[in-house]
Amino acid sequence: MDYRKTNAPTNTITRDMMKLCADTGNVYETVAIIAKRANQIGVEMKQDLEKKLQEFASYNDNLEEVFENREQIEISRYYEKLPKPTLIAAKEYEDGKVYYRNPAKEKNNF
Repeated sequence: MDYRKTNAPTNTITRDMMKLCADTGNVYETVAIIAKRANQIGVEMKQDLEKKLQEFASYNDNLEEVFENREQIEISRYYEKLPKPTLIAAKEYEDGKVYYRNPAKEKNNF
């Protein structure tokens, strides 16, 4: 799922934990799944931001000169306004868009 096109809320909302952990049957497993997905989204967002900001990088050795590029500021503001990775991951989990498996449970089933 593309994090730029998500309909996740930009602020924290209250969720029903019993409904949220109904799929796994364990609150801690659900939180671990959402946390791992949030880490993946966070890394992807960071890489995209760094890639876009590298276009504006200047390789001068003079530290006294600091250039403020308007486009660079707008890109940074855009990424600041996006929902946080944890909120995106929680929304994806609620919508059933996160694939997960537990090898320990699969091992016991065989």
